Amino acid sequence: MKKLFLMFALMLSVSVIYSCRETAEDKADDMEEMHEEGEDHMDDMDDMNDDDNGIGEDIEQAANDAGDAVKNAAKETGEAVEGAAEEVEGEIEEETSDDY
Repeated sequence: MKKLFLMFALMLSVSVIYSCRETAEDKADDMEEMHEEGEDHMDDMDDMNDDDNGIGEDIEQAANDAGDAVKNAAKETGEAVEGAAEEVEGEIEEETSDDY
């Protein structure tokens, strides 16, 4: 029984380590992506200042961009949660199959 708990603890530890590593890689990718988006945003701001379309359209565009950013963040969060759930489920199945 002690061996079973040790194996489960080891599996859980390994999954946490890999999850943290993936999270760190994702954050690095996100930072790079945010930097690129920031540059794009600055270019967009320059373009908005050059246009004679008026402030209303600029505000509408900014609102649309914010909505898109929220949707993308929600999608990425959902995918991360789903991946973690599948990983845990796989480990649980592995552990239960080892018992038999």
